[in-house]
Amino acid sequence: MSILGKHASLVIVRQAAPGLYLDGGPLGEILLPSRWVPDGAQPGETIRVFVYRDSEDRLVATTRTPLATAGEFAYLRVLSHHHSMGAFLDWGLEKDLLLPRREYAGGIHPGGHALVFVTIDERSQRIVATCRLSRHLNLSAPTYGKGQEVGLIVESETPLGYRVIVNHAHSGLLYHSELSGPLAIGQSMPGFVRTVRMDGKIDVGLDPAGPDRILPFSEQILRALEKAGGHLPYHDGSPPEAIRHAFGMSKKAFKQAIGGLFRQRLIVLEPDGIRLVEVP
Repeated sequence: MSILGKHASLVIVRQAAPGLYLDGGPLGEILLPSRWVPDGAQPGETIRVFVYRDSEDRLVATTRTPLATAGEFAYLRVLSHHHSMGAFLDWGLEKDLLLPRREYAGGIHPGGHALVFVTIDERSQRIVATCRLSRHLNLSAPTYGKGQEVGLIVESETPLGYRVIVNHAHSGLLYHSELSGPLAIGQSMPGFVRTVRMDGKIDVGLDPAGPDRILPFSEQILRALEKAGGHLPYHDGSPPEAIRHAFGMSKKAFKQAIGGLFRQRLIVLEPDGIRLVEVP
């Protein structure tokens, strides 16, 4: 497997004025410029780097971590746009990532963002981006288990919910009923597999499934109440973002958890929040 566009652990072959030369196998020696060389690195040692091409099309390595590697989807900021060449994206490295003009239909402008797939152009062997996402999704039958935690990237909104990319590989659907507020295109978050359908599409949610899924949330809320002195300023009307920031759960899960705690007479629901019931 080619290491171009990937992280790799490479052996330091020799040291020179420009930096360290690493053993790139069939790619030959790869330069790690001096500014990225860790203190004390010596020939014979192994170092973890990211391999890409610099502005002069030479293979180089860096110890910096890009926002995405080859084979991954990412939501990247557009730095500049050229009508014939395409757009350049910020992916966290010195050399910006090219989004060739043929790889998008429109809607790309400086200061905006683009949801792209990072790949290797077969003709030039350069790392590039593409907005043609569907051709890079894995169409083989998914092997995820029910309840398995996965990574999600929001691709687009549909009448049923949001189309998401699952683990940088498969297409999934996050239903509106699973949410308590809107999501943003390109937003990344952890999720959980609800079911894998016959057509290979995956239904996902933002909270674990199962009858006991609310129990950890209920316990978390009780601990937070005790730590806060018995009162928290969160309730049914709190913004979903505030609840997820405070508790790491969806508003739907929060409402189910406090509903259960209320029925157990462990908390009181107040206009400005929730209060822990004092045990006599």
